Amino acid sequence: MQQSTVSRLDETIAPLIPAIQQALHQCTADRDGCPSRLSAAIRYSVLAPGKRLRPALVLLACEAVSGQWTRAIPAAVAVELMHVYSLIHDDLPCMDNDSLRRGLPTCHIQFDEATAVLAGDSLQMLAIETLCKLLPSEMAVQCCAILAEAAGPSKLVGGQMDDLLAEGRFGQLPDTAGQTAELLQSIHLRKTSALIEASLRMGGVIGGAAPELLGRLGAFGRSLGLAFQIVDDCLDLESTPQQLGKATGKDSRHGKLTYPGLVGLERSRQTAQELAEQACEILSVLGGRSTKLKELARFVIERTH
Repeated sequence: MQQSTVSRLDETIAPLIPAIQQALHQCTADRDGCPSRLSAAIRYSVLAPGKRLRPALVLLACEAVSGQWTRAIPAAVAVELMHVYSLIHDDLPCMDNDSLRRGLPTCHIQFDEATAVLAGDSLQMLAIETLCKLLPSEMAVQCCAILAEAAGPSKLVGGQMDDLLAEGRFGQLPDTAGQTAELLQSIHLRKTSALIEASLRMGGVIGGAAPELLGRLGAFGRSLGLAFQIVDDCLDLESTPQQLGKATGKDSRHGKLTYPGLVGLERSRQTAQELAEQACEILSVLGGRSTKLKELARFVIERTH
């Protein structure tokens, strides 16, 4: 019997999860000066059940370039904090107005909108603080630059802005509206691929990868991230809220640009498969050291949640 995607994923990242979870608990612990309500909102959002895909990619990338993955834990924590910030803010009423995330009420539902905004703000700075305090100075500078660029106005935030513009949220479509396919890919590459690419690049930096190999890790991340988002768009139509842990069907209701809406489910799934295969080929130079990263690529396209 063929081993399930979930069990293969569990085998791939299971040794990493306890270290990731422990580090997330430690960095979100109560601290002097942080109001208890804010601290509670931070912990509620960060420690909610999740796949921990991005932090796992940091550690596996470090290992794949012959580094010791435990040294990359601060970067793994930082990228997860930045990711959770983006989820909190994306869920806000002024953005996507979602009420369910990771199977739980979203932060602004569980607490309130102002607390959710401040929790997201806090996580951005906590991510940078974690890198600066826990990595050697030269690595910290490199990782801060990678993460800040990925989460900034030209990538994650800019992608979110174009996503809202593409809905016609502000009364007009963006200037590139006539190039729908190109715009959609640009949004996905910035909103989703950017942090996944950053995860791999930070892991490579900490593992001591040469520039050429860092470029390959980044290219792997771009293809993997785009495949991940295309599958996410498909699952939004195919799955239930119970399966995904978040509301489904919302993309079509909001008039969002999606691959299934543009080319249909079958072609979208085929594109995701092609991207995952492309991603795996990019890492062929690593030989057997890329096995675990390739397992994650297979999970991305086969997942049901």
